[in-house]
Amino acid sequence: MSENPVVPAPSFAVTGATGHLGRLAVDALLRRGIPAGNVFALVRDPEKAKDLADLGVGIREADYDRPDTLGPALEGIERLLLVSSPDPGDRVRQHTAVIDAANAADVGLVVYTSVLHADETELVLAPEHAATEDVLQGSGLPFAVARNGWYIENYTGRIEQFLADGEIVGAAGQGRISAATRADYAEAAVSLLTGDIADQQGYWELGGPAFTLTELAETITAVTGTTVVYRDLSVEELTDHLVAAGMDRATAEFVASLDGSAARGELETDSPALENLLGRAPTPLVDAVRAARL
Repeated sequence: MSENPVVPAPSFAVTGATGHLGRLAVDALLRRGIPAGNVFALVRDPEKAKDLADLGVGIREADYDRPDTLGPALEGIERLLLVSSPDPGDRVRQHTAVIDAANAADVGLVVYTSVLHADETELVLAPEHAATEDVLQGSGLPFAVARNGWYIENYTGRIEQFLADGEIVGAAGQGRISAATRADYAEAAVSLLTGDIADQQGYWELGGPAFTLTELAETITAVTGTTVVYRDLSVEELTDHLVAAGMDRATAEFVASLDGSAARGELETDSPALENLLGRAPTPLVDAVRAARL
């Protein structure tokens, strides 16, 4: 009787693997029991990935702005997590270079981290994500799009400022924000990356339990014992407030427009997809606030 052939484990790659989300995705792959030798961190600067190399993860140079690095980086890769570039204005060009290289390397699945409601929102961040989704759709590659909602860390990273000021100043009105932690989004992306390709393909609207900025202020108050309130302004007033605080006007207009999107309900989803991919409830806001204070 002949022995059953040994089927090699798939190889997984994560772009931007030294960034916040990418690093968490690598960690999630390893926690799922993927052998470190089958996990590849694609990074602009391999020197910054020494801690991953120490874990046995493969390190490959992959610079979105240097397409010549992308082909070698994707050689032999079967499944790719394409973490969106941190460079607004250049994302479509950069992402297209990665997708073209993935196609040339016969990658079997690409998971892309997009933004909530990318194809129908007025959110200023959305057009580049929607355009990237179109490139993926036209590539012929099997793909899944993780349309991530807001990161809770966008707020918990500013808790000390909120406590010092005694207020959160915004223009979100009573718009509800379906935020989740970066770790939850990373775990969800890895669930898509490692699952059955036929089941995972398509567009996944991801977000945690929604809250208003008033509820965020109440949660921070309850956790810390220091009163924080939410002060709502118009988008124009928030822009002027940010400029007065030292922000340049173009950036202030950009930031204020994000709150305008929240006020219109564009950062909210009732999709259960995040919970389904995690196999558990997303991290509650109160737990994320507590963790930020540790």
